[in-house]
Amino acid sequence: MAAVDDFDDVDALALFDFHESRAGVRGLVESGVTTVPPPFLAPAAWNSSPAATEALVAPTVDLSLPRSQAVALVGAAARSCGLFQVTNHGVPPGTVESALSAVRAFNEQPLASRSAYYSVSTAGPAIYTTVPIPARNAGQPANAPLLPWRDTIVLRFGHGESHLDHLPAACLDALLEYHRSLTVLGKMIAGLLSEALGVGTEQLDRAVQVEATLMQCHYYPPCPQPERVVGSRVHTDGDLFTVVAQDGVGGLQVRLDGHGDTWVDVVPVTGALIVNIGDVLKVL
Repeated sequence: MAAVDDFDDVDALALFDFHESRAGVRGLVESGVTTVPPPFLAPAAWNSSPAATEALVAPTVDLSLPRSQAVALVGAAARSCGLFQVTNHGVPPGTVESALSAVRAFNEQPLASRSAYYSVSTAGPAIYTTVPIPARNAGQPANAPLLPWRDTIVLRFGHGESHLDHLPAACLDALLEYHRSLTVLGKMIAGLLSEALGVGTEQLDRAVQVEATLMQCHYYPPCPQPERVVGSRVHTDGDLFTVVAQDGVGGLQVRLDGHGDTWVDVVPVTGALIVNIGDVLKVL
C-alpha cells in the first residue's frame, strides 16, 4: 500500500499542468482558485512550529559612522544575531524602489505578456519561474518537489550582464542598476566584517568571491489558504552574506538562539537594507 504522502501520478500531472500553463502562482490567483493545488500543499510537519509572536528590530549599523565604530557594530551584530540592518549604505532609495517596483510590475503585467518569459527549468542566467523546494526536508516525500507560493526572477551574474537579456528591458535595467549598487555595498560590508574578524580589510575579498553573483526577486501573490502553503523552506544562506531589500509588507522571519522553535518577524525599516550572515562566513 502506498503511503498517504507518496507523490503519485495525479500529483505529477498537476505539477506538469502548472508549469505548462506558464502562468506562475500569479496565474492561479488570476484564475480564481479557492483551494491550494496539490503541488503547493506543505507537509503538516512544516506548519507545526509556533507562529511568530515577537517582532525583531534588527541591530542597526549606520555606515556613515567613523570606521572603527561601524566595525565594532558590525562585529557585535554578526556574532550576537547573525542579522543586522544597514543605513546610510550608499544605495540610492530610488534605486531600491525602482527595483522593487520593476519586479512588482513584471509579475502583475497581463498573463499573455509575462508567460512568454516563464521557464520550467531553473537553469540559465536570467529566468522567471516558480522554483521548487528540493525534496530533502522533514515530512516531504523523497521524490516530491514542493512548490512555494511565490514566483521568482533569478539573475546569475557569473558571466556578465550581456547574458541577462531574457527579461523585458525596463525590468532588467532597474535590477542591473540595483545590482551595481549592491556590488559596491557588498565590498564595503566585506571589509567591515574582515576588520571585525581581525584579519585586515581585504582578507575576505581575497579569500572568497565577494561579487554579488546571484539575485532572487520573489513575488508573493495572495493565497486562499495561507496556512497550507509555505513561501520558503527553513534554511540558512549558503554564501558569505545576503543583502535583503524588504518592501513595506514584510514577511521575513528568523529563528534566534534563545527563542527555541519560535520564529521572529523582522520588522521592515524604511531606507534600511538587511544583511544576513551566511554559512561561508560562519566557518571562516
